[in-house]
Amino acid sequence: MHLVSYTFLFSYGSLSFAQASGLIDSYIKTRANAFLTVSGMSLTPDVTTGSISISDTKTQNPNLQMTSLGGGGTLSPDFPLYVEGTLALNRYDPSFVNSGGGVIQQIPVRWNSVSGTGGIGWDFPITDQLKVRPMANLSLGHVESDLSILGRLIQYKFGKDIEFLDGGRLNSYGLGGSLMLDYEDYRPEEEIDIELRYTNINLTSFDSNSVVRGNMDTQSISLWARRRVPLGFEVFGMPFRSVTEFAHNEFLGDMRGALGFNSLTSLGAGLELDIEQNAIFFTRVRMMLRYVFGQNVQGWSLGFAASF
Repeated sequence: MHLVSYTFLFSYGSLSFAQASGLIDSYIKTRANAFLTVSGMSLTPDVTTGSISISDTKTQNPNLQMTSLGGGGTLSPDFPLYVEGTLALNRYDPSFVNSGGGVIQQIPVRWNSVSGTGGIGWDFPITDQLKVRPMANLSLGHVESDLSILGRLIQYKFGKDIEFLDGGRLNSYGLGGSLMLDYEDYRPEEEIDIELRYTNINLTSFDSNSVVRGNMDTQSISLWARRRVPLGFEVFGMPFRSVTEFAHNEFLGDMRGALGFNSLTSLGAGLELDIEQNAIFFTRVRMMLRYVFGQNVQGWSLGFAASF
């Protein structure tokens, strides 16, 4: 995958102290807010954003790695309370470039984030196979910079201590909700799941360095479908199934175009083993190979999942 790169020039010879400080603050705020926006892509369980690595092949700037683990389900048909959760880890390196004195130096700025999102909803049946599911979502996130060399360099050249770059932090919370249409048709010859979902969660910073405070509107519309078909044989008495999958995620609000694309599509195929009779907690395990693509981006992923 490719992403447009950004550079920042420390042209201290031609800029006043106030101008340089303002440019630095503006750049940091822009990049930190961009990272907050990117974190919004990992708020809900979604196969298209579960594992993404993006870098510019020419400059390796910026570099982004996104990993998330999530899932959800209804507690029981008699008590249709739906709960979901997602844990996401992101790492972002928007490298700064120092060109002072005619010598170009690329300085990495590594920001790491961890976020968790929970959702709770209730299933309202429309037909035997179709239900509507409103949900409330809550998210908490933390961004931390592990850089010290850039903070010291800026302090040396400008006499300015950039706290966020040197041990700074950005905390955020998100409040919002989702609305989902869920179709389930389970028969012996095949099982079909289709979900259409709209999510709107507003991320707001708190207890953070003043230069990176702000809020982001994260919205998305996603369509996900999966078909399971028994293969007609068993492994150690456990049935095998083939699994095909389709997912499309359309990003809205501040997330639209944040990484150079407006949507992601995933096509997947794999195998599923029914282990319900031999396991205590899990009922099925899956291995899926997925091809993910969007505007100017493409990639492959191999994933493992379990149902319970």
